[in-house]
Amino acid sequence: MKEISSDAKIETKCLHAGYTPKNGEPRVMPIVQSTTYVYDSTNDVAAVFDDPTKSLIYSRFENPTTDAVEKKIAALEGGVAAMCTSSGQAASLLSILNICEAGDSFIASSSIYGGTINLFGVTLKRMGIECIWVDVDASEEELNAAFKENTKAVFGETIANPALTVLDIEKWAKAAHAHGVPLIVDNTFATPILCRPIEWGADIVMHSTSKYMDGHAVQVGGVIVDSGKFDWTSGKFPCMTEPDESYHGIVYTKQYAFAPYIVKARMQLMRDFGCYPAANSSFLLNLGLETLAVRMKQYCENALKVAEYIKNTGKVNFVSYPGLEGDKYYELAKKYLPLGTSGVISFSIKGGRDDAVKFMDSLELASNEVHVADIRTCVLHPASATHRQLTEEQLAAAGIDGGLIRFSVGLENIDDILADLERAFAKI
Repeated sequence: MKEISSDAKIETKCLHAGYTPKNGEPRVMPIVQSTTYVYDSTNDVAAVFDDPTKSLIYSRFENPTTDAVEKKIAALEGGVAAMCTSSGQAASLLSILNICEAGDSFIASSSIYGGTINLFGVTLKRMGIECIWVDVDASEEELNAAFKENTKAVFGETIANPALTVLDIEKWAKAAHAHGVPLIVDNTFATPILCRPIEWGADIVMHSTSKYMDGHAVQVGGVIVDSGKFDWTSGKFPCMTEPDESYHGIVYTKQYAFAPYIVKARMQLMRDFGCYPAANSSFLLNLGLETLAVRMKQYCENALKVAEYIKNTGKVNFVSYPGLEGDKYYELAKKYLPLGTSGVISFSIKGGRDDAVKFMDSLELASNEVHVADIRTCVLHPASATHRQLTEEQLAAAGIDGGLIRFSVGLENIDDILADLERAFAKI
């Protein structure tokens, strides 16, 4: 069993990485509420446009407050650099567009978040990029068979939303690397507190920071982290190794060998799409990050007790929670998530959609909302909400039926959470 690296205590990184105040500076990370930055001369401005890593250009690219948060998240994940985005969906989109273009393909696990399924299977398809869907439990042979000559990346979720499948990161990384492409892992539900995918072979890690990283449902955001470990010089990625005509002929692997992927994403995609978070949003995200290590421990403890309770009610077809002994992914969870498997549980009510809705509407403590991974307990019916746009076949592939409920356990007293569940189960 591999433990989280001890290069520095992760609790300390949550508090101090990215911003350490010096003599006379504010204790709390300041909000730099500015769109622009002043230079002494025209030549100074030109020099920064030649090399944006030297200083700040404009807050569509980068902002000092957000920069501090990016450094903290990169440190937490064990990466070399990070770029925040305005949402998790934006992070998913840019993670692919950074290395794929019309005529390319990439592989993705079929049990990922419903919004990402639509993004990959519909929107990117319209842009000429093919997503090849592979079962999360596919064998090495099946994985390898899915690759095409034009395949440029592999994508999966550490803990899938809401199916709660666990990605065998080492297996998927091995297949990706055998074909000379990077593995991109969405680590939203696990967070770097429970799993650091880079240590298991992932090359790029992304998050919807709106979830556990923020934790308080106050800002929407995303982030992409570059491990700095992938070799882009195989000839398969000319976008990294040939001059970028849109940016002074820069060759990312030469000028920015420490993190060519994230520098390209910022200089090329963020420049054009402008989906960068506001400084105030980054300030709020940092507050959430400071308590992340403490919160994740409590989420996991509460969720395990809830999963055990639901399993014994006799009113569900199944309970999916990787930390629950007997769960299909229990052994994989022990390998990749030894400290716990987040606070999210999925279970299917025996009466199907009608009883699932009745159960949810009977809850008093838990909020019925389109959110997850909050400090407050919340509940969602995926087939009616986040995955409503999917076909029956896509729902089945994502492990979703009409009775499925996603239950996000919060930080309330566990006895109050269980009492709320007991009241609701009594109604069906």
